[in-house]
Amino acid sequence: MAGFERHVTVGWHGGLMDGKGEAKAGTGAFTLPVAFPNRVGEANGVTSPEELMAAAHAACYAMVLSSQLGKKQASADKIDVTATIVADKGDAGIKITTSELKAVAHGLKGMDAAAFADFAKEAEKGCPVSNAYRPGMDITVEAQVV
Repeated sequence: MAGFERHVTVGWHGGLMDGKGEAKAGTGAFTLPVAFPNRVGEANGVTSPEELMAAAHAACYAMVLSSQLGKKQASADKIDVTATIVADKGDAGIKITTSELKAVAHGLKGMDAAAFADFAKEAEKGCPVSNAYRPGMDITVEAQVV
């Protein structure tokens, strides 16, 4: 398989506490404001590295879960995945500790709801973002069918 890459550029102005920046996707898909006080306080429409990590994890896991369902001849009308990144802020700085994945399958076909929870936990092991995060973070998976 051929390699690929993506990039985001952040233009930052000012110091840590009074500064702000803008994260721009190289693809043009998004431009998002970033600022440190909003990172650790009220977000107020400003994103953070942790929120961007959560976005990457949720998107990747949703794709993997859908793919793995297909390999079992199963499908869902829709899968909602929420990733919550948990961080601690202490004297030593910020430490990102956990990514909590929650998958909700709507209209699951070809697999019963009881089997889906275990299946979803196993599928997480195939997520490239999970595998990148796992060495330093705990990853949890909760799954349900509605």
